[in-house]
Amino acid sequence: MNKFSPYLKQKKKLLKELINRLDEKFEFASVLATDVVSKNYMVDTKISGISPSNITEAGFVVRVYKDHKYYEYSFNEIKANLIDKIVSEIELMVNQNKGIEDLKATKITEEKLTKKFKRLTKGTQLSDEQILAKLDEVVKIGANFDKAVINARASIEFSEFSKMYISADRDLEQFYTWINPRTFVLVGKDDNIKYAYDGFGTNDSDYAFSHLKESIVDVAKLALELCSASMPTPGKYTIITDPSITGLIAHEAFGHGLEMDQFVKDRAKGAEYMGKRVASKHVTMHDGAKATVSSASYFFDDEGTLAQDTVIIKKGILQSGICDAVSASILGVKPTGNGRRESYKHKAYTRMTNTFFDKKDKTLEEMIASVDYGYYIAITNNGMEDPKNWGIQCTALYGREIVNGKFSGKIVSPVVMSGYVIDLLESISMVAKDTFDIIGSGSCGKGYKEWVRVSDGGASIKAEVKIG
Repeated sequence: MNKFSPYLKQKKKLLKELINRLDEKFEFASVLATDVVSKNYMVDTKISGISPSNITEAGFVVRVYKDHKYYEYSFNEIKANLIDKIVSEIELMVNQNKGIEDLKATKITEEKLTKKFKRLTKGTQLSDEQILAKLDEVVKIGANFDKAVINARASIEFSEFSKMYISADRDLEQFYTWINPRTFVLVGKDDNIKYAYDGFGTNDSDYAFSHLKESIVDVAKLALELCSASMPTPGKYTIITDPSITGLIAHEAFGHGLEMDQFVKDRAKGAEYMGKRVASKHVTMHDGAKATVSSASYFFDDEGTLAQDTVIIKKGILQSGICDAVSASILGVKPTGNGRRESYKHKAYTRMTNTFFDKKDKTLEEMIASVDYGYYIAITNNGMEDPKNWGIQCTALYGREIVNGKFSGKIVSPVVMSGYVIDLLESISMVAKDTFDIIGSGSCGKGYKEWVRVSDGGASIKAEVKIG
């Protein structure tokens, strides 16, 4: 469709009427209207299919403020004859004191703004049949790559986001799109069964399909190579990271720990280190929906705050956290545009968006040549962080051994890295200028739930880390 939701346009007048009614009863009122259409196309050597992805949704959430407390009410339909009922139910919720948390929040203040934002998909618009046919071409490349291939899979997700935010002072609309292509190859060789995968993000359909063909070849090669991989010997090593592992470190090391709704609850150590050194002088780190164009690049967040580019660390010094509007009101700071919801049915939390390290001045070749013994670590698997105590654990799909500044040909898999956040970041001694990438193909949970799309990345880094 590649255009703003007609459904939300139809409902706008009613939503404005609802806000006018709520403004008569409460100190502040806003509504977020959401219509997300997302389809996932998948083809492998045996089956193919089309399905709605898990971010598909359509609905509304109202927020009101009274006596230092915020209340939220979600619903999936609005008609003229339902407005009285919605207002009554919100009043009942407030009278029963069923608000967010009793955290003594102050009233959100907003500058007046009326604006529409748009970011369209580039490239050729294709039918469902054409998309499946193109994916089938990709799968055949992977399946025919080697006789050891057991299965090859290619998928692509097309998502369109329409959102509207209305309050007494704001009337905002945004429409943006994103494409997530993925590849996967399973192989069996020498009594070993291994797999490899890749995922990337783009806003260009032509690039998505052309790069899928390159991706499936690279993934098939890697899967075959992993059949000869061994486990790394536990110890402390010098590592060079690919951009996906750089992003994993950025995301886990100082992403969750700088979500300022955790400051409110005294669950993050980062609050104690503002203005202090937390990393080497080579490290500058950003987060923000405006910081780059990727899967978490919107124009305003789910609380109507405009997107920003927040510098979290500058030359090793901790500059800022990220925050939602309610947490900002409690802490006495400005919101950074990081108030995000899993859906209209879920509460807004402070969440990361596009989190990455800046590039610097070394080439990847120079960095590898500087390593006496260590590993080049690549392809994100998963990660965890303890924001209160700054422990970190990150898992990569594989590592390539480096001996005397050259690859030895040995590969290890998987690679589990762990340690103390400050030690890891202060050990960064080089940052590349020629490997910068921000990957927008995954999601992040708040603890074990509240999933939102994120991207992370940066340039390759050289650091010291425990493996095993």
